[in-house]
Amino acid sequence: MTSEPAPASGAVHWIGAGLSTGSGLAALCDTAERVRLWHRTESRAADALGELGLAGRAEPRAYTPSGLAAELAPGDVVVSMLPAPEHAPLLAECVRQGAHFACSSYVSEAVLERVPAARKAGLVVLTEAGLDPGIDHLFAHALVARAREAIGDGTPASYTFTSYCGGVPAVPNDFTYRFSWAPAGVLGALRSPARYLEGGVETVAERPWEATRRHVVDAETFEVYPNRDSVPFVAQYGLPDAWTPRTFVRGTLRLEGWLRAWDGVFEELKTGDDARIAALARELAARYPTTDDDRDRVVLAVSLDVRAESGRTWQGGGLLDLVGDAGESAMARCVSRTLALGVRHVLDGSLPPGLNRAAETAARSEQWLRELARDGLDFTLRVDR
Repeated sequence: MTSEPAPASGAVHWIGAGLSTGSGLAALCDTAERVRLWHRTESRAADALGELGLAGRAEPRAYTPSGLAAELAPGDVVVSMLPAPEHAPLLAECVRQGAHFACSSYVSEAVLERVPAARKAGLVVLTEAGLDPGIDHLFAHALVARAREAIGDGTPASYTFTSYCGGVPAVPNDFTYRFSWAPAGVLGALRSPARYLEGGVETVAERPWEATRRHVVDAETFEVYPNRDSVPFVAQYGLPDAWTPRTFVRGTLRLEGWLRAWDGVFEELKTGDDARIAALARELAARYPTTDDDRDRVVLAVSLDVRAESGRTWQGGGLLDLVGDAGESAMARCVSRTLALGVRHVLDGSLPPGLNRAAETAARSEQWLRELARDGLDFTLRVDR
């Protein structure tokens, strides 16, 4: 049972000033009554605010759990840019203090365990509100809703759904990739099995890169492979029961030539133990770093193709293709602006208490996309009936 929503106080605590903290924080300084940036030390928080042009607009703080707890008040919003394992303890503190919580990461089992208490207290738990996950959810909800309206929920049909996202170098190198942070997360994902639907059958790729295929986006060829577990998103995105999936896959996008360029990495992943993979991550970070002169590129491509038994068809897609600049990386812009938009909706009381994975309805997704476009995030959402 959900309690009455806890009114937001207007104060935002943004924890962490890493590579995904960008202009979204500036947007919150325009919206929230008070913003505090928590970082490793107060001086580093102040430096980060200076680099973002926010000196004097947000208050720098040295982050410790006890320090944050001492300043939290009921109705405050805590935005976690910390590593995913730190979200659950932080959410537990928010529940104790009556504060709302937001992050851009996938929701974990540890976070889910704390959601009932948050909901009972009327608190919003906003998750998966970044790029991927985040904008990909908005595209998917919008496309599925438009297809349902055109085809009909009860009409027998089959469909193909793909959602691929990747951060790649704007200027390709021989490795087709550059690391802006430790690559342990990339290597860990490649070592984790991926589950998806292919040819109407549930499929598991124990080594996801072995399922790599060519994928053309806006006349450019990329390489894509499945990532994580795609299957639960069939229900999350609201695909009708009368529609049968031919293909349903969410995955990672890389530049053409990636599979060949990374062949040596894959051999290490097949045979190396945890210590060797950790060492490999350090080696790759040193060999292919992102320098101040490099620009990143983000590509997110979501498509839905529905074919009714009657012969009627519907096609649509969403595409975001963005290159970073000297002021901000493309990744930071996409993640931080989407997260800041979600926090704004916590502040205005329009998100319901409990768990929210970005915008979970078609109407709200369409609204968020309009607002992101107004905020200067360039993307296209097309329908080819």
